[in-house]
Amino acid sequence: MTDAPLISVRGEAVLEVEPEIARLHVHVQTQESDRRKALDRLVERNQHCLDLVKSYGEAIEKLETGGLSITPLLKYRRREGDIRAYQGTVWIKITVVDFTVLGELVTRLGDLERTYVNGPYWELRRDSQVYKDAARQAAHEAVSRARSYAEALGSRLTGLVELADEGLTTDPGRDRGAQEYAVMAAGPGFGGAADAGAPEAIDLEPETQTVRAAVEARFRATAPDLEAPGAASDLEAP
Repeated sequence: MTDAPLISVRGEAVLEVEPEIARLHVHVQTQESDRRKALDRLVERNQHCLDLVKSYGEAIEKLETGGLSITPLLKYRRREGDIRAYQGTVWIKITVVDFTVLGELVTRLGDLERTYVNGPYWELRRDSQVYKDAARQAAHEAVSRARSYAEALGSRLTGLVELADEGLTTDPGRDRGAQEYAVMAAGPGFGGAADAGAPEAIDLEPETQTVRAAVEARFRATAPDLEAPGAASDLEAP
């Protein structure tokens, strides 16, 4: 068996599927001359933003606060003690599963005062069945290719020596969330959407996700029959 011929092949599968989730990154900011006032205003705007997101119910899979900061802003070319204002920022991360409300949610968030919206970042879930399907298809492709080589030589596969998984990845050539929308709203007052009515929803089309899987496999085969008609024609072909 150790002298049995080996056939080494590579199997690959490429699947294009719709995304399963969309992520939004929202930055809520405030800037006041007084530190306490800046903090109070930030608490108010943060709560307003959270209430808006929670009103979408099960369309939101996850709502997280990524961080908070209160930063003193110094006067230009003045000594360190001269503070002209205090800037507060809250970073909110949102995972949306119902894409039918996504466009409306983005525009309503962007309509809030001093609120920055980045996204959507289209993704598949880490445990998505798509990755398993791609791996299975890659393995099937490796077997099919090895069998075709064996048949061309007048032999047949007798066993698997090794199967190496090259890994599953999304398209490395594109940046995560390549289709990104940034919205900033500014102006007097708080809660512009409540004062002027809800803005028109932006039309967002989900970005196709590309999943690749590749395997390398080695198979044992019977001794080739180079005298077989098919094998001989293949070998004699230019």
